[in-house]
Amino acid sequence: MFNFVRRRLLIALSCAPAISLLAAETDPAAARIRSFYDLLLETMKQADALGVKGRFEKLAPAVRAVYDLPAMTRIAVGPDWKTFKPEQQTALVEQFSRMSIATYASRFDGYSGERFEVDPATEERGANRIVRTKIIQKQKEPVTLNYLVHPAEGSWKVIDVYLSGTISELATRRSEFASILKSGGADALIESLRQRTNKMLA
Repeated sequence: MFNFVRRRLLIALSCAPAISLLAAETDPAAARIRSFYDLLLETMKQADALGVKGRFEKLAPAVRAVYDLPAMTRIAVGPDWKTFKPEQQTALVEQFSRMSIATYASRFDGYSGERFEVDPATEERGANRIVRTKIIQKQKEPVTLNYLVHPAEGSWKVIDVYLSGTISELATRRSEFASILKSGGADALIESLRQRTNKMLA
């Protein structure tokens, strides 16, 4: 009887890691952010060898795939978006996209033992979901980054990021962009984004 119970216990324990992994991968929205973080961590470990432009090139395909950059651009610009010419809209999406990628390339410029935690359970917000994550740093407080994702192109794509869990990146961008649009319109914002990106990549 003892041997039977012992065998059942060993079987249960041997299955535990597989069950845990399955649970962590059941939510595709969380898994998508986890995959992005894996690439980001790999890039951080190669930061010096790649340089800022190399990090930009490595991260660009993933950022463009994981983020709904056209939607984020429209939201950050606000109601003025509808008044812009098609070529201005196209240029704004591209410059906003380049700036978003360059921000990752410039900020994550090395590796000092950081790790990323992604909560496998997400919170539903209507058709959207919130993916909760943390950046764990040595001898520093964890940084909370929550992602608002929505269904797009048969997958989940980020449409906003909340720093400290509550501070909307797009709300901050919209405030920044408003004064530029007021003084110079779409062309001024396009040029401002281009210059900001070039400065980060210099």
